[in-house]
Amino acid sequence: MQIRDIAAVVTGGASGLGLATARALSAGGARVAIFDLNEKLGADAARRIDGIFCKADVTDDASVDLAFAKARETHGQERILVNCAGTTNAFKTVARDRKAGGVKEFPMEAFNFIIQVNLIGTFRCMVKSASGMLSLEPLPDGERGVMINTASVAAEEGQVGQAAYAASKSGIVGLTVPVARDLASERIRVNAILPGIFDTPLMQAASDPVKAALVASVLFPKRLGNPEEFGSLALEMIRNSYFNGAHVRLDGSIRMTPR
Repeated sequence: MQIRDIAAVVTGGASGLGLATARALSAGGARVAIFDLNEKLGADAARRIDGIFCKADVTDDASVDLAFAKARETHGQERILVNCAGTTNAFKTVARDRKAGGVKEFPMEAFNFIIQVNLIGTFRCMVKSASGMLSLEPLPDGERGVMINTASVAAEEGQVGQAAYAASKSGIVGLTVPVARDLASERIRVNAILPGIFDTPLMQAASDPVKAALVASVLFPKRLGNPEEFGSLALEMIRNSYFNGAHVRLDGSIRMTPR
């Protein structure tokens, strides 16, 4: 798919991997709408790429509907959706409380929140976008649209405390083939990227010892990934029409240790 003059939506596009992808799409000539909860960062990011900001809570149907309506009113129906909205937390499944005695359990509301944002939020945006794409005529190459979701290497090697996060990202990987099959007859492709450790605001908040330990687990090159490298792969998946039903690791060959 050629991206010049094509409408695109990037969720979680105000920072990190989403922002890098939004920049790459805009540089390629796409009309980009950034969906995010952070109004200040989102509006600033959209202004820098000559795009549009749409406030969106991916856990809420009405909020997502309003965001898509605003984006489509300005740019037309999107043919590209890149889902980068997500968050994380850290709780052991159960842990001994050595000070107070007894056992601490993983809070169910915390587990549910991660699933709602990362997994169900991703699927919600896929459904809404695919529904809109059905109104479009195929492009000369035969495609109607393409979707890219953001999973994580934690989908395959979740660390201690990552039960919710890993489950949500495994779910995103699990969506790839069945949704690609669902949408194949409508000429819409679906892929997923499994990033390793990237230099995003979330990672920048980690302590130096934590970052050093993670970098040491990367085979080569021994560094954090650059968000621009994620954006580059996203663009290749969009442009290369034979990319479909694929979930690809982008991680410097890291294999996550338990801690």
